[in-house]
Amino acid sequence: MQIGLMSLGDIIDDPVTGTPFSAAERYKMTIEAAVVGDRVGIQGYYIGEHHGIDYTFSSPAVVLAAIAERTTRLRLGTAVALAANLDTLRMAEDYATVDVISGGRLELVTGRGNFFERTYDLFGQDAADSAPRFAEAMELLCKLWPGEPVHWSGQYRPPISGQYLQPTPPKRDPLPFWVGGGSSPATAQLAGRLGLALMLPSAFGRPDKFIEVANIYREAFAAAGHKHDARVGACWHGWVGKTDAYARERYEPRYRAYHAFNQAMIKCVHSNPPAYLTTAFDYDFLSTRGPAIVGGPQAFAERFTTLSTLVGADVNLIKMDMGGVPREEYVEMVEILGSEVIPLLNTEARAPIAATA
Repeated sequence: MQIGLMSLGDIIDDPVTGTPFSAAERYKMTIEAAVVGDRVGIQGYYIGEHHGIDYTFSSPAVVLAAIAERTTRLRLGTAVALAANLDTLRMAEDYATVDVISGGRLELVTGRGNFFERTYDLFGQDAADSAPRFAEAMELLCKLWPGEPVHWSGQYRPPISGQYLQPTPPKRDPLPFWVGGGSSPATAQLAGRLGLALMLPSAFGRPDKFIEVANIYREAFAAAGHKHDARVGACWHGWVGKTDAYARERYEPRYRAYHAFNQAMIKCVHSNPPAYLTTAFDYDFLSTRGPAIVGGPQAFAERFTTLSTLVGADVNLIKMDMGGVPREEYVEMVEILGSEVIPLLNTEARAPIAATA
């Protein structure tokens, strides 16, 4: 069981102080937090990709390359890279570059992004083609990554005739690829068939709704007969402080602001969003039965263990930089997460998860 950090780059002014938030501040705090995370034992830092909305991270590979040069052991991931929208060869080149710069620390989480209809419009694509586009991209990506000459033809990009990936990433088995998805059985089955890991999304709802998808993935993985183990990751919202009361008090206004931001974004990018995504803010529900982990180190570790065990997650990504949180406070939370929460998980909290896996 491992803890990584996830950031999507939302730009929200601090709802408590009214302090304006900028893209420059977001990038600065992300790199600074990653450096601290590297020092205190965080598993990795995962950057999301969005286009055309108020998430400022549109080029995760660039941010990850910057982090790579200031860290030594931190895994460098996406959350997610939009494989159905990007040209597969260009995407492979960008992330192979990150892998080379970092000495083989890349974790590439990809996704269809089919919920974001506007992104497909921006790229001149049809969202109805998201599933075959994504499947084709992932199959090609798996062929390109080993660095051998590839002969390939498909429906959505020109053929490749003997070219190989440059730079050639360090040899790794299995491939460092995750498929992001929690609502589509077909996506989970694709991940299992290709022998890739599955990353479940973060959402304002009940985490147990992802159990079925994770099981579908594991069944497809087993049926394909891969020699390596299946892996599942999960994404959570979180806020950790020195005490439970302090953490809950500090988190509530920023989580509320992020929820409002998220609801506005959903209505902007999707013409008919599912009802479960357009819900009223309920802090008590979200922090006790939903995806949020809030509290001092001990309470945080206990709830983290409960949620991770629920979906059988090997890697857990925590989004703590939401809602206009000040840079200093975010970096302090990363410090607490690594120096106080992870030691708890490496002792008594680790045993039941290992027994469940």
